[in-house]
Amino acid sequence: MLTLDLTNAPRWHDLSPGVRVQLRPLTTALMVATRSDPAVEAIPKEASDEERAVAFAKALARRAVLAWEGIGDADGKPIDPSPEAIDALLDVWPIFEAFQLTYVSRGLLLEQEKNASALSPNGPLAGAIDTAKPARKPARTARRG
Repeated sequence: MLTLDLTNAPRWHDLSPGVRVQLRPLTTALMVATRSDPAVEAIPKEASDEERAVAFAKALARRAVLAWEGIGDADGKPIDPSPEAIDALLDVWPIFEAFQLTYVSRGLLLEQEKNASALSPNGPLAGAIDTAKPARKPARTARRG
């Protein structure tokens, strides 16, 4: 069942121990705006999928990040989110991966669910279908000699 969160309230997402970001909900409007972001539109046609993913993630994060905790400058002094700081944050590989998994892919999973089978009922054999025909007679065992 698809459940709708009608509040559209921002949520905190943990990206690594001690680092979390407050993000806007991943809405259709946010995704459409990100697709038309100048940085995304400027990606050359010959760019790799990985290059496209990084550019899209950064453009999305620049729109979605409202606040963060556990992020500082080179001196360890806390800094506020800015477009440059958000891009630098996503240049850290584990942070990029966590952002993709906890935020971007959750929105895309709904898209994939359209192509999946329905869940089976609980239990080890629930939902299983017999594929073999029942035996007509019990099998004979070998004689001991």
